Amino acid sequence: MSVAPGQTVGPFFHLGLPYPGGNDLVPPGRAGAIRLHGRVFDGDGAPVPDAMLEIWQADAEGNVVRGPGSLHRDGWTFSGFGRAPTDADGHYWFSTVEPGPTEPGRPAFFAVTVFARGLLDRLFTRAYLPGPGPDPLLDSLAPDRRQTLIATRDRQGLRFDVHLQGDSETVFLSFPRHRGIWT
Repeated sequence: MSVAPGQTVGPFFHLGLPYPGGNDLVPPGRAGAIRLHGRVFDGDGAPVPDAMLEIWQADAEGNVVRGPGSLHRDGWTFSGFGRAPTDADGHYWFSTVEPGPTEPGRPAFFAVTVFARGLLDRLFTRAYLPGPGPDPLLDSLAPDRRQTLIATRDRQGLRFDVHLQGDSETVFLSFPRHRGIWT
């Protein structure tokens, strides 16, 4: 039996994975729309120009959308899913709504998946909204590591940078068989 060498997940995303309106979970400018944006950096702190991010999120009331149609953009149906490539400066953005907490008393978050050159598989993380609230994942981390999962507010909306390696490396999650992004 022969074993084929592993393949990395990039950098060919631009050939078929992005789709028109993929980063618009809601139309920009719609009442309640916010911008989630940031940059993806490699271990040397250089921007990654050929990464792709996906987000899944609850709606503003904390309801997780479970219906079909993630890739369909009709301008009013909120699917809770978005996909955005990075540009030449490693920047990505989504037009969306602030998610509500999926459980009472817990902080709201975006579930984030990162695809980038050199990775053998996608990476999972979370981008929490700033603010108080106990959370088992955040509470299990040292304060300096916890900060890598918390978005910051800026004049454009919410900023969440992803560091693939290095001193500021984002905390990434492991899910057996990629289940449980909401737990």
